[in-house]
Amino acid sequence: MVKQVRQSHAPVNELKAGLLKTAQKIQQDDWDICVEIGQHGLAALPAAPAKLTLYTHCNHGALATSGFGTSLGIVRTAWQESRLAKVIAGETRPWLQGSRLTAWECVQENIPVTIVTDSMAAHCMKRGMVDAVVVGADRIAANGDTVNKIGTYALALAAKAHNLPFLVAAPLSTVDFSLATAAGLEIAQGQGSDICQLGDTITCPEEVETYNPLADITPAELITAVVTEHGAIAPNELKTFAQHQD
Repeated sequence: MVKQVRQSHAPVNELKAGLLKTAQKIQQDDWDICVEIGQHGLAALPAAPAKLTLYTHCNHGALATSGFGTSLGIVRTAWQESRLAKVIAGETRPWLQGSRLTAWECVQENIPVTIVTDSMAAHCMKRGMVDAVVVGADRIAANGDTVNKIGTYALALAAKAHNLPFLVAAPLSTVDFSLATAAGLEIAQGQGSDICQLGDTITCPEEVETYNPLADITPAELITAVVTEHGAIAPNELKTFAQHQD
């Protein structure tokens, strides 16, 4: 959009109209991509049972996109196609995007949602309460290693242990093909107060140290498929798929 302005000598009003049109196209393109991710994700879900329970983590829905979502786009599509029994949303400590945002979105659309603490995920899987896990991504390496909200790696390990599909939903543009693997990537750290305080409630002694990485890395071998607008792609096929797209 900056480039569009710099290359134009049009009056300000025309520039503003042009920028609005560009922004609306970006929004529509994102919406279309997310709808396609939803359709491909639905096709990648287990055929049985007829109505599935999907576990989600963090928020990759309407509030994080132009209005439909990536991982929550799969949830929405499953709901619209009568394939969804309910969503189990991990609270996603320490910022609680699951309980504050994902749950809110589900309630707005009458999608049945159950909130659990993050530590309950494996327990739910062991009890047969989960049919598949769907998450989003902040960044994906060329080999499929995925950087996402802290807690994603633990979910992938639990899903693998219980033989459950683990789907990462993201536009193909999220894949950084210049990055061979995610090994060694620096992870940003959050504030200690995020861990030691919930609202006005102090949850640990002032003298303790805290460790608060905002994301973690899920190895490609734990991921069933990366669901993009082009389809559900096995992590080890991402690079070849992108070359064919070119």
